[in-house]
Amino acid sequence: MPESPILLYSAFALCSIFGVGGVFFLALRLVKQAEERYKKLIDISEADSASQIRRIKVEEKETYERKARELEDKLGNRESEIETRETEFLKKQELLELGAREIESKQVDLLEQEDALALNEHDVQKLTRLYRMRLYRLTGMTFAEAKDILFKEIERDSRDEINAKYKEMLNRSEAEIQTEAQRILIDVMQRFSVSPTQERGATLISIPNEEMKGRLIGKDGRNIKSFENTTGVTLMIDDTPGSVLISSFDPMRREIAKIALETLVNDGRIHPSSIEAEVEKAENDINRMVMEKGEDAVRQLNLTHVHSELVSLVGKLAFRLSNNQNTLTHSIEVAQLCGILASELGMDPIIGKRIGLFHDIGKSISHEIEGSHSKVASQLLKKHSEDPRVVNAVEASHGDVPDESVYAALLKVADSLSAARPGARADSMDGYIQRVQSLEAVAKNIEGVDEVFAIQAGRELRVIVSPEKTSDIEAEKIAIAIRNRVETELDYPDTIKLTIIREKRFVEIAR
Repeated sequence: MPESPILLYSAFALCSIFGVGGVFFLALRLVKQAEERYKKLIDISEADSASQIRRIKVEEKETYERKARELEDKLGNRESEIETRETEFLKKQELLELGAREIESKQVDLLEQEDALALNEHDVQKLTRLYRMRLYRLTGMTFAEAKDILFKEIERDSRDEINAKYKEMLNRSEAEIQTEAQRILIDVMQRFSVSPTQERGATLISIPNEEMKGRLIGKDGRNIKSFENTTGVTLMIDDTPGSVLISSFDPMRREIAKIALETLVNDGRIHPSSIEAEVEKAENDINRMVMEKGEDAVRQLNLTHVHSELVSLVGKLAFRLSNNQNTLTHSIEVAQLCGILASELGMDPIIGKRIGLFHDIGKSISHEIEGSHSKVASQLLKKHSEDPRVVNAVEASHGDVPDESVYAALLKVADSLSAARPGARADSMDGYIQRVQSLEAVAKNIEGVDEVFAIQAGRELRVIVSPEKTSDIEAEKIAIAIRNRVETELDYPDTIKLTIIREKRFVEIAR
């Protein structure tokens, strides 16, 4: 039994030795297998690398060959282009050489012709001297005397024929000019057909009942007094049922009063404070309306760079009438006429339109500033840096200053067309005659006045005084007296120009 542990240990040791050896051999085998796999992988990688290198070399070779072909094509095209240009250059050079040879040949011809002309001129001078010598021997006259006699005979023989031809050409030119002028004016006039506006001095306002009249009058008349003082119109309340009358020769004041009164009547609350508030609102509405009408006029004429103050004053013309013709409508029409006439005559139509639109703008404030409306308008236009042609044409429209351009005459023609064409103004003949007669009667009653003539539709009064009875100082006093009487006794929409004429004429007849 004591040998058993030794055997066991020995057996265990042998087993350990064999086990380690087996593990060792197994490890060697695994390493060997791994080396073989690694070699295979290396071989595969080398094969793939070689294949890729071959493929890359092929691709690079193909790219190189393709680029080489492209460069060869470009080089060939460039060579062909160079050859073509060389050919063209040679052709042009040949043409230039040919032209140079032709010029040289023509220069030689010109020199030969100049020599021939010099010889001919010399021969002509010799013949002229010979002719003059023979003429002097035959007639005893010099060449200048003979030429003068010849010209006089030709003039005498041809005078009647020349006069007849001149008259024929003159009459034909005048007829053609008149026909063309009539065509232009008729064509321009036919483009407009604006209905006249009936001039009114009063506006009728409807009221719901008779009790409203009492409210409008108010206690002790305070409401009607407040309304008239605030608006500057006359409110006429009489026995006419269902209506009251607003009377004023100022259309803008009348329109403001109308808007305010209609609002007060609809609201029913009428007292001085409400009257003042509604009148203020109506004035704001009218001012806004004025600006809109001015902008519409400018837009309608396609004008630009018009100052806002001028736009507002143009809009105010919508509330002014001249012989039953609305002044804004008249101004737009004159602007259109000026523009068309300017185009027909080869002038600037924009300048024509500005002249036409602004020619009556002074009427908007002529009652606030001393002077004629054309003078006031020119001052406004100068203030806002309008074109000098526009300023002069507007100021010269009624003869205040001389015309400085054709546009001034153009404005006068267009203004006359707008005022005189059929249907433009529906003025009453009786009313017109009465206004003119009243104006003349005011001046006729002044001592020292011989004759009185109202012209330009009553816008100008010319008074003739006796030079024997009236001195220059007395004539000036007569002018002041007539002006004062016109201002105090007559109602007129605009300024009236007064001219005193004192002249002495001496006539002799020689028999």
